[in-house]
Amino acid sequence: MSRRVPTRFPYGMLTDDGGASADPVLVEIVQGCLASVEQEVETAIARTSRSPMIRDAHDFRAGIHDRLLRKLTGRSYSALVHPVARDFPLTSMRPGDVFFHNDVYLSEGGIGHLPDLCVTVPVFAGDDSRVVAFVQAFGHHDDIGGAVPGSMPSRATSVFEEGLAVPPIRLWDAGVPNRSALAIMTRNSRMPESLAADLDAECSACLMGAERLGALVDRYGVEAVEACFDAILARTTATYRREILAKIPVGTWTWEDYAEHDGVDDPRLHTQRITLTRTAADDADGERLILDFDGTSPQARGPINHCGDYSDGVFLKKWLAPILRNLAETPERMAELDVNEGIVPLIEMRFPEPGTLLTPIFPAPTNARTFVILRLLGVLAGVLAKAVDGRMPADQETIRYTGVYGTDHDGRPYLMREVLGGGSGGRYYADGEDTIHVVPDSRNLPTEFTESRFPFLVESLGLAIDSGGPGRFRGGLGYEKLIRMLRPASFMSIADRSILACWGVRGGRAGRPFGVTIDPGGPNEREVDALADAEPVRAGELIRIRTTGGGGWGDPLERDPELVVRDVRWRKVSPAAALADYGVVLTGLDGRTGSTEDPVELDEVSYDAAATESARAELRSDRDQDAFFDRGPGYARLAGGADHAEVDWA
Repeated sequence: MSRRVPTRFPYGMLTDDGGASADPVLVEIVQGCLASVEQEVETAIARTSRSPMIRDAHDFRAGIHDRLLRKLTGRSYSALVHPVARDFPLTSMRPGDVFFHNDVYLSEGGIGHLPDLCVTVPVFAGDDSRVVAFVQAFGHHDDIGGAVPGSMPSRATSVFEEGLAVPPIRLWDAGVPNRSALAIMTRNSRMPESLAADLDAECSACLMGAERLGALVDRYGVEAVEACFDAILARTTATYRREILAKIPVGTWTWEDYAEHDGVDDPRLHTQRITLTRTAADDADGERLILDFDGTSPQARGPINHCGDYSDGVFLKKWLAPILRNLAETPERMAELDVNEGIVPLIEMRFPEPGTLLTPIFPAPTNARTFVILRLLGVLAGVLAKAVDGRMPADQETIRYTGVYGTDHDGRPYLMREVLGGGSGGRYYADGEDTIHVVPDSRNLPTEFTESRFPFLVESLGLAIDSGGPGRFRGGLGYEKLIRMLRPASFMSIADRSILACWGVRGGRAGRPFGVTIDPGGPNEREVDALADAEPVRAGELIRIRTTGGGGWGDPLERDPELVVRDVRWRKVSPAAALADYGVVLTGLDGRTGSTEDPVELDEVSYDAAATESARAELRSDRDQDAFFDRGPGYARLAGGADHAEVDWA
């Protein structure tokens, strides 16, 4: 039975007319300034932080919120101000204050796991110097204690194993840092210098952003700027209602997808289900989307749970809303649509009772909650695909953390963690993108940096051939990265999609899953589990990491053979897959496979049109009726031999 979760922070407006009387020119000025301040804060953090995860991988976000706690900027997601305002009345705040928290269960749903540290700075303006807004930054930090280096123990069964949890505190008081609190946090970290430097960078950048924003408000006046805040959000609400909701017919659809393991129990299907209802304009509660998560699996013993049902699910609404942009009229228009608090009134969340993957009960572990909240992006995309006859992308890459730790040549401890991307899904108008990173603006670590700092060599970094799901529009490719260890070390991995794959839609096939092999082709070759805390690696051994490819869109036998030949020439599709997946009979191979062991000059490859037509006809005749979604061969392993779930048929 699902339930509507009451909120302590109802959505409201700052002005009586909801910003309707705001000067339209000033609205543009304010919106541009907000975006500029947000970007300046992120740039300052990137240039002054120390840890590779923040400085180089850019796994952090900034956001600007008004005094009603509404997110005003829409370039990226951010955490919430709600827990700070809950514990510290706005009237008690002073210029120079910096608030800090990372407690998952006391974050109102805005923090997913303990390594995500959040700093919040109030903005003061007006003759009475009152709080008018907040500048916030949160990011994934290298280590904040816990059972394993990196603070993401894959076998955790409670949040107490995952590191130091800090409820909202005043970390800086009127410009004076709380040295005692900082000492406690850095003492609990295996990387204290990096943590201290990152926190200093984030606090200083947010204080700078608050000063910039306060100057804007003082220049134009509190009332005028707050009217612009309302207008910005009201415009988002109207735009999504007009351009996005209008593309979804009135009705109800259900779909589900799965996490494959939780680190504690044997691999199985951990269900995340969405029943989507699009209400009519004359509905008593308004025209909106209802997302009902009833049917989601019970909370896991391992750390894949996510606290989604706090504050009316307001964080989850903004997290999922970017998927809706795929319904925009053009890709260019999609890129123009912000996701800010204006989307909140258009989405209603209905959650199952406490004790599920999305409604875990303290102290359930959460460090790998990405397996749930990133899977929900795909579940929403899938249920929308059923509603709009497949005019949504196939499934995309999911985040994973891989890395090594040990001691360097000088005996100093080190930790290298990386968030490697993967392929995005094929679309009804184009192939998926290769090696995207689902965290906006994040990136892989530069080879020049890692080789100079850590005791290993990156022997190659390229595209994982055949990883993209076959389709009329192919899924994007994942990475293949080869790392040669120069000293003994421990390998770590927090990853999903190693059994299940990124699904294909409307005839498209699933992509290839994630996999790690140590010493490939050597005497100690072995596959590493996707959830690993301390897999030993000898000096001289090679680590091969292959990330997920996106799902394909549409029947691969309808793909233009010239595009298949192009992909073979570009080494995105192997000659063998060109025939097996696309039915394209290549010429110019002279009996060779084109593999590394049997190379051929691929620039000379073409195809035989008549033989291709015959091969495709034979492949079609061998097919059974296709479901609307293809989950790949790994699904049968966890589903008792079934190829598809009941919800996979349109």
